[in-house]
Amino acid sequence: VEKVEEQLASLRIAKRSAPSEEPAYLLDIDLSRPAQSENSQFVAVSCSNKSIRVYNRETLHFLREYSSHPGVLSGVRFARACDNAVFSACSDGTVKCWDVRSATQKPVQVFSGYPSNVFISFDINCSDLIVCAGTEKVEQDTFLVFWDARGITDCASSAKEPLGVYSESHNDDITKICFHPVEPNLVVSGSTDGLVNVFDINKDNEDDALISTCNSDSSVSFIGWSGRDYKQVYCLTHDEGFCWWDTAQLDTEEPITLLRVLDVRDSVCTENQSLHYMVGGLYHEKAEKLFLIGGTSTGNIHLISCGTDGLSLVGTLGGGHSATVRSFCWNLADESLLTGGEDAQLLLWKPRAVERSLTKKASLKIASSVQKRVRVHNSSLKSRKK
Repeated sequence: VEKVEEQLASLRIAKRSAPSEEPAYLLDIDLSRPAQSENSQFVAVSCSNKSIRVYNRETLHFLREYSSHPGVLSGVRFARACDNAVFSACSDGTVKCWDVRSATQKPVQVFSGYPSNVFISFDINCSDLIVCAGTEKVEQDTFLVFWDARGITDCASSAKEPLGVYSESHNDDITKICFHPVEPNLVVSGSTDGLVNVFDINKDNEDDALISTCNSDSSVSFIGWSGRDYKQVYCLTHDEGFCWWDTAQLDTEEPITLLRVLDVRDSVCTENQSLHYMVGGLYHEKAEKLFLIGGTSTGNIHLISCGTDGLSLVGTLGGGHSATVRSFCWNLADESLLTGGEDAQLLLWKPRAVERSLTKKASLKIASSVQKRVRVHNSSLKSRKK
């Protein structure tokens, strides 16, 4: 574990994307996962200006942009087996799939929801067979909507109807969906109702599918899987809390809660540096260790190690971003980290890298018109609780 912590602490900026003509917040990042063993080629980023941008993964050279979205985008995900297919959910009630080799603004596949659906979260399972999207609450309804994703690579651009929905397990906006990394039938969902639900979608109905319900007692902002064989689930909340559960203990007498932290900002001691907000988490398979990522409103990134005895600061990445960091993507293959933020910058960090660019980062601060259009992270400016 020490070796991994040293590696994380040794991350330095290797590449920085060139400033774009229309600066936008970088809200979510994903890497293509090549079917073969060579490194992934593409990075996709969803932006606050309702576009998806695609970059070369090694150089961060901008390749193309898909901007024909009528609504707000939620997330961006590459298919596992087909490294040129990238998905994003939209508030217009669709999930679209794009072929990143193609500059055409037409998606190769559209997954259509029901008329009232406003999608704010989604994921695709590890076998590329099922897409699931979560809705905002409309009147009394909130849905997990599922589609059959097969055939995305044969470019049949017809709209796909849903396979079905789960409608009973959450009673508020479904903010996050995350399929299991290796079990294609397991999915976890998080909501502003505070619940984190684990489903086995192979079961015949929603009641039987719901394996466990964990309560974070707060609005869920991020969820993920961790632990050996990924039998643990964790979440971050919009008020910067952290919960960590072991679903392997469901059928035992042992408590399933591994750790609960009401406010990560108060429990992580940062010398002379504050922690303003949390971004997400990453599970390091080799070290069998869970890490969290948080930051400051001036762009510093804190890496936090999780143990059942508590949280501890591993290191701080500074000098990269000049504003709140909103997104990241961890690449286990080469231990690199991609980060994106409200300063419109996409950065690639690598262990002991040396940045060759001379770009002044001060010039990349975004004009305030963007800040007016985009809802700022609701707790990034809260002063730390005494």
